[in-house]
Amino acid sequence: MMETLSAYGITSQMITSTMITLIISVIVIVAGRHMQMIPSGLQNVMEVVVEKLHRFFIGVMGEYAGKKYFPMVATLFIYILMCNYSGLIPLAGHLPGLAAPTSSINFPLGMALIVFVFTIYVGLRENRGPKYFKSLFKPIPFLFPIMLLEQLVHPISLTVRLYGNIYGEEAVIAAFFDLIPLGIPIVMQALSVLMGLIQALVFSLLAGIYISEAAEPGDGELHHGEACEVPSYHPLT
Repeated sequence: MMETLSAYGITSQMITSTMITLIISVIVIVAGRHMQMIPSGLQNVMEVVVEKLHRFFIGVMGEYAGKKYFPMVATLFIYILMCNYSGLIPLAGHLPGLAAPTSSINFPLGMALIVFVFTIYVGLRENRGPKYFKSLFKPIPFLFPIMLLEQLVHPISLTVRLYGNIYGEEAVIAAFFDLIPLGIPIVMQALSVLMGLIQALVFSLLAGIYISEAAEPGDGELHHGEACEVPSYHPLT
C-alpha cells in the first residue's frame, strides 16, 4: 500500500499530518457541538486550554494583535505540538504511514512559509497597503538591504530551528537505544515530551512576534479605532 502511495509522492509524514488534522477537527467539532453556559467534559477542557493560550499570546503580541490573530498562532501551536508528539508513538518512523511530520524538513518549511506569507498579509492589511514596506527603510534608508534580509531570514530560522531540534532529538534517542536498550533512552524519551512542547511553543511564539510587529502601523499612528472593534474573545465561540 505504502509503495503505491510513495509512487505518487505521498509519504508517511503526509499521512500522519493528515490524520492529526482530522483528529483535531473532530475534537473541536465535538467540543463545540453542544455549547453550555456551564461547561463540562470535553468543552470544559478545551475552554481551559484555549483560555490559557489566549492569555499567553495576548501578553506576547499585545491586546490588539493578540485578540485579532490569536486563532492563527494558537492553531500553529496545537498542530505542531500534536505533530511533535506523534513521533513518541511506538514504532513511529518504522511503521509505514506513521512518522512525525516534523521529522521531515518539508513540514517545518511549509509552516514557516505560511507564517511568512501571513505576516506580509497582516502588514499590508493593517497599514492600508504598501505603507507596510516603509518599515524596511527605517531608521535610515541605507539599512534597507539589512532589513529586507532580516525578513527573508525569518522563514529559514523557523524551519531550521524546528526541524533541527526534532531531528537531532530523534537521532540522539535512536543512538542511545542502539547502545543501551534500557535506562537512559527511557529518560531521554521522557525529556522528548518536554522538548516537543518547547519547540511548538517557540515556533508559535516567534510567529506571534512577527505578526504583531507587522500589525503595528508603519507611521506610528494608532489603528484608527480598530482596536475597539476587535470583539472580546470567548473560548470556543
